[in-house]
Amino acid sequence: MSTELVIKDLHISVEGTPIIKNLNLTVRQGEIHALMGPNGSGKSTLANALMGHPLYEIDSGEVTFDGVDVLELESNERAKLGLFLAFQYPTAVPGVSMANFLRMAVSAVRSGNSNGSETKLIPMREFRRELRTKMKQLGVDESFARRYLNDGFSGGEKKRAEVLQLAMLEPKIAILDETDSGLDIDAVRIVGESVNQLIGPNLGVLIITHYPRLLNYIRPEFVHIMLDGRIVESGGWELAQLLEEKGYGPIREKYGISEEVLANEGDQDPLFSLRR
Repeated sequence: MSTELVIKDLHISVEGTPIIKNLNLTVRQGEIHALMGPNGSGKSTLANALMGHPLYEIDSGEVTFDGVDVLELESNERAKLGLFLAFQYPTAVPGVSMANFLRMAVSAVRSGNSNGSETKLIPMREFRRELRTKMKQLGVDESFARRYLNDGFSGGEKKRAEVLQLAMLEPKIAILDETDSGLDIDAVRIVGESVNQLIGPNLGVLIITHYPRLLNYIRPEFVHIMLDGRIVESGGWELAQLLEEKGYGPIREKYGISEEVLANEGDQDPLFSLRR
């Protein structure tokens, strides 16, 4: 039986302001979903809250992962269950190499240890063999592993580092939060093709994006449109094509949601204000 991420009647607020309102969504292993919406619609709020970011308050609702209530778990415990988040804005960590970071992360996730005791590291020879295999699969040069994590990386390199983490951690469900943000056409293609290398029956993916361009390389089976903290439309590839042709205007008009509402809600995201 495949693992499911099930979200029921979820309400999320930030600093007392409601952002996510009565959201329902199910993502299963082996499925590819796209969650699309303009700035301020609540997409990144949902992604960060699902991974346990402390600035996002769950007001009500349920989130289960393989039947386990993840809202009661810390972020590292969610990762050990098999949930993964690729960040929209990956953080640089000078002094920590990609290889050392990945060895620690993979060892922690695979250990299943949640009692706070020291994590036993994967043997170096075994780790290096696996890392080289994954880097070869993704077309990443081995010198990448010796560089400090995201330090001095271009936008495309940061996103490729996130995909490499995805490959090494081997989660059951991955959330890709605007992986195409800030990338040029060639970088979007490279990242999209890299993610495609990892897609299969053991990986479910929720792609969060504004634009359909990344979806040309990672074709979703299910497309959801989010406005004003709610999923207002769900369907197949035809929804992404509709947005490509007509934008969000007709859907805003259909549901009576103005651009001003979305802009105001985007400003309530604490990470949004830090990025400006």
